[in-house]
Amino acid sequence: MILEERPDGQGAGEESGVRKGCDPLMQTQHGRLQSRRARIYQQISKELQMRTGAENLYRATSNHRVRETVALELSYVNANLQLLKEELEQLDGSVDTCRHGSEGVAAPMIPLGLKETKELDWATPLKELISGHFGEDSTSYEAEIRELEALRQAIRNPSRNEAGLELLAAYYNQLCFLDARFLTPARSLGLFFHWYDSLTGVPAQQRALAFEKGSVLFNIGALHTQIGARQDRSCAEGTSRAVEAFQRAAGAFSLLRENFSHAPSPDMSAALLCALEQLMAAQAQECVFEGLLLPVPAAPSDGPAQLRLAQEAAQVAAEYRLVHQTMAQPPVRDCMPVSWNALVCVKAEYFRSLAHYHAAVALCDGSLVAKGELPTHKQVFLQPPDFCAPQGPALPQEPEKRRRLGKAHLKRAILGQEEALRLHAVCRVLREVDLLQAVVAQALRRSLARYSELDCEDDFCEAAEAPDIQPKTHHKPEARTPCLSQVKVADIFHRLGPLSVFSAKNRWRLVGPVHVTRGENGFGFTLRGDSPVLIAAVIPGGQAAAAGLKEGDYIVSVNGQPCKWWKHTEVVAQLKGVGEAGVSLQVVSLLPGSGPPVAGDRWPALLGPGGLLRSQRERGCKTPAPARASPRPLLGWSRKAKQDKSRDSAQPCTLAGAAATSPDPQALPSPPESPGWP
Repeated sequence: MILEERPDGQGAGEESGVRKGCDPLMQTQHGRLQSRRARIYQQISKELQMRTGAENLYRATSNHRVRETVALELSYVNANLQLLKEELEQLDGSVDTCRHGSEGVAAPMIPLGLKETKELDWATPLKELISGHFGEDSTSYEAEIRELEALRQAIRNPSRNEAGLELLAAYYNQLCFLDARFLTPARSLGLFFHWYDSLTGVPAQQRALAFEKGSVLFNIGALHTQIGARQDRSCAEGTSRAVEAFQRAAGAFSLLRENFSHAPSPDMSAALLCALEQLMAAQAQECVFEGLLLPVPAAPSDGPAQLRLAQEAAQVAAEYRLVHQTMAQPPVRDCMPVSWNALVCVKAEYFRSLAHYHAAVALCDGSLVAKGELPTHKQVFLQPPDFCAPQGPALPQEPEKRRRLGKAHLKRAILGQEEALRLHAVCRVLREVDLLQAVVAQALRRSLARYSELDCEDDFCEAAEAPDIQPKTHHKPEARTPCLSQVKVADIFHRLGPLSVFSAKNRWRLVGPVHVTRGENGFGFTLRGDSPVLIAAVIPGGQAAAAGLKEGDYIVSVNGQPCKWWKHTEVVAQLKGVGEAGVSLQVVSLLPGSGPPVAGDRWPALLGPGGLLRSQRERGCKTPAPARASPRPLLGWSRKAKQDKSRDSAQPCTLAGAAATSPDPQALPSPPESPGWP
């Protein structure tokens, strides 16, 4: 077929999507990506097989030396798996990665790998509880159980973005519902929750649902670190997102450390979580410093701006030195990767050298002689060890003396950058991180160039001693709790009824159907509350008393219609509409030993029963259920409730004849529809 030539030089085949051929270059690139993905999947499968064998040996042997050797092998396998998964994730977002790399050069961050887990069978224990304790047909809840299992399967490998965070938060909130409905302090689900340590790869398992919650919260923090490390920090928006991500990560680890004890895996121990908090705070501070360089880089002649940059860089260096000191202490030292420790050392030296570089620029090129500024500038520099003056080192006002002091700071900057390159070359893993070497080498070349400009051949004066820079920041990133409350979910097992009554913590007896007719004084009982509606009082000698209804019963069915979730007004309207034939009711009566009924749903502890909470509030304090006007704390500790005074003072509804009054809507808050946040 001969294509007709177009006036604009395009053939007909170029306009038709069917006839247009594939780009050979794009096809080749696509094939290469597919080949790399296949190779990575093969390597992941091989590492998983090695981990399974090592795990079996770790569990089977009682020899201490063998267990140490196997634990070391598991740490290597776990590190390889994390690297392979990161490489696979980079392939999936290869376009974004290339774009970010071309826009600027920034020092790499330390992301934390996610904890891995095995599949879990929820069906058996949940069906036993639904049929045994709740007295319902467990087969009718197979769809809910499949939904829960699908959600847990999805969180095993969440996407490395905001959607992955929402998925983890949604599963965490469902765990809160499960804890509130199916668990008691004396009984667990009987499941083994199996998770691998994020840093060492050593397996750990527990029966407590608290371990599942803590592991999910750890992964929320770890995913925030990965999102922060992937941000494009060459623009202000990307830098702000990175700062927030590392703040959220620090908040998640802080939350876990404050509320979780007796950790079965090293990565959830208090010492290591503290080290991770400090690391995330240091990386957030580094992003703050990078953000100061972005909008309009400070001109060399702007002395105050250069001094501020010097103090900000010194603050980052101080943060990383603190992280390094924590990492050097056992037991953190035994769990942290050696490459992380080396990278922290490199960054501490690098940012300390940057502080001296900016101080040198301020001294040599800046105008520091303005009146009123000198006392402030003196506070930038720390005294050398042998300095005796109490006010701090005086800044020279003569240009030549300032040049010599700036030259001394440049010398310290060069020495620090050379030390950073040496530390980078010592670590085998860091030698492969070319980006970090490029960042430090670029800073070293800049310092050498500036030093050559200041160096004079006839300069025979004794070199001045450059003082340290006082760390100071104008923006200290604080740990921020992850936004778990923003992810609204509905209880998967909503059909079982409101948690205030229908939970494993309570025992009840189903009564009815009970037929109640309307007498001269109405039905003879008073209603109060919502979801479910409570029989607050029964008139002696009335129709309700004759039918066997009692004060404290909850109405769960009206004329065969389930009404566990009905509001007070809905039940009243239904009863008003019945004729002389009366109404058929089903009620439940709480048995002795049940928890006191409350106006709203009660929410479980963050980390469940069994002594895993440091706080003693769960066992000692008694507080009412959360109302919408006073939101539940973010973690949702389980609390044994007192009777809500507002509930007792609510205006009852007396069904006498055709008259009925509605309750005060402000006195009885409706229960929340998501775990703990109104």
